[in-house]
Amino acid sequence: MNTIAFIGMDVHTSSYTLCVYDEVTQDAKHVVRTEADPLNVLKYISNLRYRYYEPGTEFICGYEAGCLGYSLYRYLEGHNQRCVILAPSTMHREQSRPIKNDRRDAKLIAQCLAHGTYKAVYVPDEKDDAVKEYIRMRTDHKEALKKIKQQILALTARLGHQYAKGNYWTQAHLKWLRSLQLGGVYQETLLEYLATYDRLSEAIERFDARIEELAEDDRYRENVKKLVCFKGVRTHTALSLLVETGDFNRFEKAGQFAAYLGLVPGQHDSGGHGKNCGITKTGNKHLRTLLVEAAQGFSHGRPGSKGRVLKARQAGNPPDVLEYADRANERLRRKYGRLTAMSLKRSNVAKAAVARELACFIWGMMTGRLERRLS
Repeated sequence: MNTIAFIGMDVHTSSYTLCVYDEVTQDAKHVVRTEADPLNVLKYISNLRYRYYEPGTEFICGYEAGCLGYSLYRYLEGHNQRCVILAPSTMHREQSRPIKNDRRDAKLIAQCLAHGTYKAVYVPDEKDDAVKEYIRMRTDHKEALKKIKQQILALTARLGHQYAKGNYWTQAHLKWLRSLQLGGVYQETLLEYLATYDRLSEAIERFDARIEELAEDDRYRENVKKLVCFKGVRTHTALSLLVETGDFNRFEKAGQFAAYLGLVPGQHDSGGHGKNCGITKTGNKHLRTLLVEAAQGFSHGRPGSKGRVLKARQAGNPPDVLEYADRANERLRRKYGRLTAMSLKRSNVAKAAVARELACFIWGMMTGRLERRLS
């Protein structure tokens, strides 16, 4: 039986710290700090193989998900070197870490590899990853637009101008903003803010149109068409779910998918007394945010009713898909209403609960579990 050596890599954009975990001494050895070049990792492994290990030894290296993304993983796998990306939230750590440095971090990674006390990050192929980065770029612009809106409202409020004729960011509100005469540098400041607002708004419209085009690719079209049957799920959310999750079948149960998104309740259990906490918020933050936003769609409308827009999105899907989605939509709408009607349930709690169950229905749709009853 071949020996396996576990290599921990604490990686940064400027340097790598590499070590091998010794299971006998339970310590790191052969610690090396090198420039951030993937070729140096292969040289390190080659040197270990030649000087310290028997022929046939298998090397498994790993690093925490972070700034390097999948680039180092793809380089090493492309050179037939097994590599793992560890999810930081799943790694077993000491309760208190008074000393933190690159050597200790590399040792921890190698130790987790050796003992199996971690979960590996799913690595998408390059096509899915490229679409994912494009969608996240759109999200970054959306966040920038939100901040600009807040800055414009704050500026006008500081100068004593309050809009009181309706909702913000309607055509009437924008017309009011452009009609303000603040004078001098104040006016110049407002115009610059509005120019940035216009630029970001136009960019987001362009990105949304491009996302619609990407969703029409043969790889995604049919699954996107199924996912948008759910209330609150549009093309942007559906495509994000597909490219970031990859294979839904890697989750054996719907609850595992919800846990991957950080939508399951945490638990505190000590001294024989336990209580549920808020959702864990571990895992994929981007998808979690999108599903919580989708859950907002269940805050209005009557259970069982379908609007014109939802009917248009559902058109052309098989009867079993439509039946499954309609039953899910009705159930979630009733659940949202029931939770918000309870005096102890805030709307945010209700949205998180609905988002968790929506994730389970999405898993069922993508894994073909349409025949299961919704109890």
